[in-house]
Amino acid sequence: MSKVSIKVGPKTYSFNTADGDEEKIEGLAAIVDEKYQMLGHSRAVQETDNLVAASLFLADELEEARRSLAGVQQEKEKSGGKKAELKAEIETLRKAEERAREKNDELKAEIAQLREAASQQHDLFGGDQSDGAMIEKLETLAQRAEQAADTLESAGTAD
Repeated sequence: MSKVSIKVGPKTYSFNTADGDEEKIEGLAAIVDEKYQMLGHSRAVQETDNLVAASLFLADELEEARRSLAGVQQEKEKSGGKKAELKAEIETLRKAEERAREKNDELKAEIAQLREAASQQHDLFGGDQSDGAMIEKLETLAQRAEQAADTLESAGTAD
């Protein structure tokens, strides 16, 4: 045990305290003295009345701090619910993304199959088509058809 002396208002008080708690007691006494000083010129004659008034200041601050803490705890609880909702939504989106990736992979495989099948098809002339060869052959065929039509038309008008 050790002894500590504190001053609140005009009086000094002595207390026995556990070793190592001296600074804590002195700090708390400074807070009480600060509230005591708030009384200013309206101090009562009886010192106990002044200490009670200082205690009421501290009790008011304590009550306000408790209300504030309760509000913070309520907000934390609300945000905890929102947090759970967001986590559920994120999980839903992850699953949807995974399904979309799987579908995308399926479509890519299907496109690859179609390309392979298309590359193995033959044109009307029986050959493999690449580099626009099909277009050239179709244009040549169209020109021949026009020439044949012109020839038939000419022969029909000559009769």
